[in-house]
Amino acid sequence: MNGEPRRSLRLTHCARPAMLKRKPIFPHIIEINHQLGRVLGCNVYLVFDQNEWILIDIGYEEVVDEIVQTIRMLDFPFAQCKTIVATHADVDHIQGLAKAKQLLKTTVTAHPLAASPLKSGDRLKTFALIEPQKIDMPMPPVEVEHLINDGDLLQVGKQQLEVWLTPGHTDSQLAFRLGDILLSGDNIYRDGCVGAIDAHHGSDLPSFIRSLTRIRNSDIQWLLPSHGPIFRKDNALLDQAIERLNRYLHMADFGTCAIDWPLMDDYEDELAAGKMPE
Repeated sequence: MNGEPRRSLRLTHCARPAMLKRKPIFPHIIEINHQLGRVLGCNVYLVFDQNEWILIDIGYEEVVDEIVQTIRMLDFPFAQCKTIVATHADVDHIQGLAKAKQLLKTTVTAHPLAASPLKSGDRLKTFALIEPQKIDMPMPPVEVEHLINDGDLLQVGKQQLEVWLTPGHTDSQLAFRLGDILLSGDNIYRDGCVGAIDAHHGSDLPSFIRSLTRIRNSDIQWLLPSHGPIFRKDNALLDQAIERLNRYLHMADFGTCAIDWPLMDDYEDELAAGKMPE
């Protein structure tokens, strides 16, 4: 020895983030807003089994970092993320797709009708640009690797999600069945409201009615919507929504989404008959 005091060797370790206790809302399903106890945006569902998992929707770009960090703290390995699924191509569901895809090093899955506006970053079709309402948001384009359609199956571990195409709110709206649960997108909410109806956005009233009727007539027990609380399927609630949309088919309230406007036919007949106001 050279007479110098021995120096102790100190090992440093990278700090591992504290783990979070998983709070599944149902077996194999975590909802990120519910997990955190506060609303980040649209409902983001993490479906998992064995060592595999997928995300259904992601929300706005500004919340992606927090969602990804939450997933890390729930101890879901990024390498086991099979894909991120877009329920439809609305900005509040998919603005963060490109960023999340890069961070998770995964793929994007969507309906063929959603793939084009996602790839081009179409701000009009995705509702990222609505000038009269002063909505002007970026819509980062993202490539869609996997196309899915009605009747397809998404495999997650041993779990299979059956793909339902439920157009109406948009032409590409998807829902996903897992047993007696339906991840139901923007079709219906607990208060009886439905997703926004706008012809330029791809809305279609007859299709919407068929989609709600399909949900109503199914043996699904639980609806997990893309916004708001999860709730038990209520046929009376669905009947009211279907009846309301049936009335809209023949009213001017939704303009080009209506299939006709009987009032104008009546008016034409009254004019031809020379009928005066009563």
